[in-house]
Formats: sequence, structure tokens, C-alpha cells
Amino acid sequence: MTAATEVPAGRHGDGAAPVIFALATGAGRAAIAVMRISGAGSDAILRSLCGGLPEPRRASLRGIWRRDADGGQGVLLDRAVVLWFPGPNSYTGEDSAELHLHAGPAVISGVADALVALGARPAEPGEFTRRAFASGRLDLVQAEGIADLIDAETEAQRRQALAQADGAQSRLYEDWAARLRTALAHQEALIDFPDEDLPPEVEDELLGTIAGLRDEMQAYLDDGSQGERLRRGLVFAIVGEPNVGKSSLLNALAQRDAAIVSSRAGTTRDAIEVRVVLGDAPVTLVDTAGLRETEDEIEAEGVRRALFHVKQADCVIHVFSGAAVPDKVGPDSIMVCNKIDEVAAPPGITGISVRSGEGMETLRDVLAQRARDLTQGRAAAPLTRARHRAAIEETARHLARAADDAWPEVRGEEMRLAMRALGRLTGAVDVEALLDTVFGQFCIGK
Repeated sequence: MTAATEVPAGRHGDGAAPVIFALATGAGRAAIAVMRISGAGSDAILRSLCGGLPEPRRASLRGIWRRDADGGQGVLLDRAVVLWFPGPNSYTGEDSAELHLHAGPAVISGVADALVALGARPAEPGEFTRRAFASGRLDLVQAEGIADLIDAETEAQRRQALAQADGAQSRLYEDWAARLRTALAHQEALIDFPDEDLPPEVEDELLGTIAGLRDEMQAYLDDGSQGERLRRGLVFAIVGEPNVGKSSLLNALAQRDAAIVSSRAGTTRDAIEVRVVLGDAPVTLVDTAGLRETEDEIEAEGVRRALFHVKQADCVIHVFSGAAVPDKVGPDSIMVCNKIDEVAAPPGITGISVRSGEGMETLRDVLAQRARDLTQGRAAAPLTRARHRAAIEETARHLARAADDAWPEVRGEEMRLAMRALGRLTGAVDVEALLDTVFGQFCIGK
């Protein structure tokens, strides 16, 4: 190769994507840091760093070197476990490698500098997974499942995200797409051969398929947003009149002093939020200002914000004390009578004493069951994002129009629009702007 055509190991003159690298492990003091490398040219970089390629998919202890400009041995940066994954049998579908380094900042910095010198560049957020999508290793729905798996806080979130990453949703959507493709082929036959006296059962079967798909999608959409709620977490608002123990209840459920507690009415002026886990779902508890008429401008604003949180909440915990049950703030409020060490709770109402702890385990069970009811349905592959819901709603609308239209050409166009909407869901059609949004939410190194 002449001087005019020479390029570094990680760059290519044929327009191929450059080699990228990033830490796959978090920042902070640790024993091991995993550096991921991917792209055409990773083999040349690995040979330069450690003197040769390990056997594919077998861990090998190697010295990691920063070579001299003249190709000499250079400086030993670390002794690390090296893994080599030749494409297409890798996460990204490209030639890839992992360096399991000692996690000292000097080691990481030195290896990163050596990679840049060899022509690689730092990866952008989500770039490894985006390359996996581009190479067909996974679809867009699976990629979003991987992002959710990284962010999972609870066991239920982990199960849901792992099922999505493993393709549970994608298999359902692909089944719909395959049936729709078959129906569209039959519709095209009816349009192209109107004088061929095709059997009437062809159109009957076509209309039956369209109606069946539309009904399946409508039933799938009617899920109470359980998967979406589990993914983002729930909001439980604690409301009630002043001085009934709302802040004390928040502290008891959070098991720490998150809110100021005082016998003076109106202590809480603004909403206080605490994240807990109830029923294997992440729940944000919101302690709100006491609901009452007041001339105090600041307290009145607190009451207004409390009512706003009631409207936004997935569940309202309505706390009161005494024998008289107040009117519910929301139709699905959980009524809780506090201070049962002073006055017994009315019949059928959950009674507690935050002061003594009496009834608190029962209340936690009630709240956990409500969280499960709101997040854990029967669907094996629940909807998890508003984007998915919007795409399926659009698909169902086009199918409904196709079923209602007697003109074959119009019906065929509606079916094609349905196919396009379903294709955008998994990334089977051009969705470049959408890809930037989806993969931009990933962390560096994934």
C-alpha cells in the first residue's frame, strides 16, 4: 500500500462504518472495566493491541500494548482478558471484541488513547445496539426491550423487558404482518383479475381475516395500559385534610424521614415525592398539602397542586381520622383511617395507626395488590410504550376502513397503509428520524 492510500487500522477507504469503542461497565471504583470494540477493522486493531487474535469466543489473557509509531513493542498498558467475536455471530453482527481491563482510570484512559490512535472512535449512545438493528440481529421493538432491561428496577420490570428483548412482542406483530400480507395478496388478486370469476369464498376469507385482525388488535389495546405503567412506574397520591397523618404515612411507607411531620395543620405546602416498590412495581408516593379552604395564598397553591396530583395519579390514598368517612376524592381511592389507637376505623375501611404501627402491614398488602392490578395483566407480550400503542391504533383504524369499504382499490390502499403502520412498529420500513430518538435514549456502551 502506498503512502497516499494508507489508512489507520480502524478506518477504511471503502466507506465502511468506522470501528467504535466504549466502556460497557459503569463509572466508579471497581475491579474490572469492560471495553467493547465493534466494526470492520476490529481484527487489525486487536492484533496491534495484543499481538494477535484469540480463538473466537474463548477468553484469553493477553498483554495490551500501545505500539510505537515505528511499529515497535511500545508501552504495556495492562494485562487483560480478551474476547474476540467475528461477525456475523456477535451482538452487533460486525467483527467485535471485548477487553476486560483492570478498572483504574489510568488503564482505561491509556487503552482509549491507544484505540483512537489506531483509528477507532468513541461510540455514541446506543450505537452498538443500533448497529445490531441495522445488521438484522434484532428489530426496533427488541432494541427498546434491551433499553428497558438496562433500566429495570424491579423483578416484574425485568421479566417484562426480557420478554420484549427476546422477541415476545415481535413474534406477535410479525404474525399479524404475515396474515395481513397474505390478505393483501388476495386483495391484489381480486383487483388484478376482476373478470376471472374467482370463487366467492376468496373475498369472504379476505374480509374475515381483516375483521379478525382488527378485533385482535382492539382487544390487545384494551389492556388498561398495564405494560406501560409497569415500565414507567406508578404514582400514588396521598391526600386528605390537614393533620390527619399524611406525611407520617409517607415516612412509614418510605421507611425514612422524607417529609416534615408537625402537629401544626398546613405544614406540607408543596408535594413531596418518594420512590418505593409495592407489588413488585416502582411507585412514586406523593405527599400533598391538606385539602381545605384557606385564605393563605401559599397554602391555597399547595391545595391546587394537590388536586392536580390527584388527577394525574394512578391511585389515590385518601387518609382521614375519626368515625366519619369523607367523600372520596377519586372514584378508585383507597380509604385509610389513621389514628385507630384513638378512634376505631369505620366498618369496611382499612384502619392504621402510623404512631403504633398497627394495621400498617395490612395497608402495605392492600397497596401492593393495587399496584399489581394496575401493572400485571394476562397478556404475554404487553404494550410497553406509547409509540407501540399509536402504531397499532393506526393499523386497526386502516383495517376497520378496509373492512367497511366495498371498492377493492380503496380497500387495498387501506390495507397497504395498515402494513406500513405495522412496519414502522418494528422498523421494517424507513424510520430514520424515529431511530435517532429511540437509540439516543441508550447509555454509552450499549
